[in-house]
Amino acid sequence: MIRVVLPAHLRTLAKIADREIELDVDGRPTQRAVLDALETRYPMLRGTIRNQETQLRRAFIRFFACEEDLSNEPPDAPLPPAVAAGEQPYLIVGAMAGG
Repeated sequence: MIRVVLPAHLRTLAKIADREIELDVDGRPTQRAVLDALETRYPMLRGTIRNQETQLRRAFIRFFACEEDLSNEPPDAPLPPAVAAGEQPYLIVGAMAGG
């Protein structure tokens, strides 16, 4: 079971009341596997986190786990063991821009 924390705007879109959700991930827990499971369970999120054609993350979305920025990691790299074990959450964060 992977724990996932979503930003408020994505929770609102998916009609999720809780800040954190739990997902079953098939196979090895990777960022791609988590996002696949998330989009399967909440199809209204397709295209909001990553481009559906290229599978690349959207510019203003970042991924964090265990106090590490995983945003530029390959999508098929394994998640940290603490995330895979459900001890730490996988965070999807809406990045901020401006000056």
